[in-house]
Amino acid sequence: MEEFTSDIIKHLQGYYQNIVDLTPKLLLAIAIILISWFIAARVKGFTDRRLKIRMHDPLLATFIANLLKAVFIIIGFLFMFRIIGLTGVAQSILAGAGISAFIIGFALRDIGENFLAGILLAFKRPFSVGDIIESNGVKGKVVTLNLRDTQIKSASKNIYIPNALLIKNTLINFNSDGYLLQDFTIGLEYGSDYKKALNLITEILIKDTEIVDKEYSNSAVVSGVTGNTIQINIRYWIKTDLSISDGKHLSEMIIKVTEALKQNGFNIK
Repeated sequence: MEEFTSDIIKHLQGYYQNIVDLTPKLLLAIAIILISWFIAARVKGFTDRRLKIRMHDPLLATFIANLLKAVFIIIGFLFMFRIIGLTGVAQSILAGAGISAFIIGFALRDIGENFLAGILLAFKRPFSVGDIIESNGVKGKVVTLNLRDTQIKSASKNIYIPNALLIKNTLINFNSDGYLLQDFTIGLEYGSDYKKALNLITEILIKDTEIVDKEYSNSAVVSGVTGNTIQINIRYWIKTDLSISDGKHLSEMIIKVTEALKQNGFNIK
């Protein structure tokens, strides 16, 4: 019994000594992580500001700044592994070899996929900040492109779409050179004065100060006949701003056109 107790005490003393020996390394490793995180945040902020001034491209500038931040954080973690004696793990991660690296790579497969997709989106440039896009049944205005996902704003909600989904699935960009196309259709009773209606709608488009006329096709045309109804399609371009205003302006334009037609004796169907 005394030998058993003595063995337990020896083992506890050994564990205690190991903890004492490891504590300074753990504290230093934590300090390294905090310092690298602080430096990464400062580098990101500085790079983001400088690139936005030089590149005039907030989407790509922010993405590159986030990428640099991630690199500094990864370097900090590699130093941490080395300090606490896990150099082998760091080497496995860097080399992409070994069971541990395979497990980590498999577990983080989706993150890596979205990261690579983010790089493709940043340089391929299918959209810019402020563009209105639609993908996977979600429509909204692009706020920023992150390392893992793209943030869009729709109806006062922030929506985060994984970058890989934007690469794999159909992506619709409703903007052209910073301008957004809006269109809607109104039905008029068969036998109406269509030319008068088209002229009336065209005047409304010309008077609207938010509609731009820079060689874009702003028009009102007869698009078809459905039963006893003549379909008139109205389309125009407005400049994209930083807020979600497309739905509001479209609603106002529909009300304007509808009221003007009714005041001039047209029956809308």
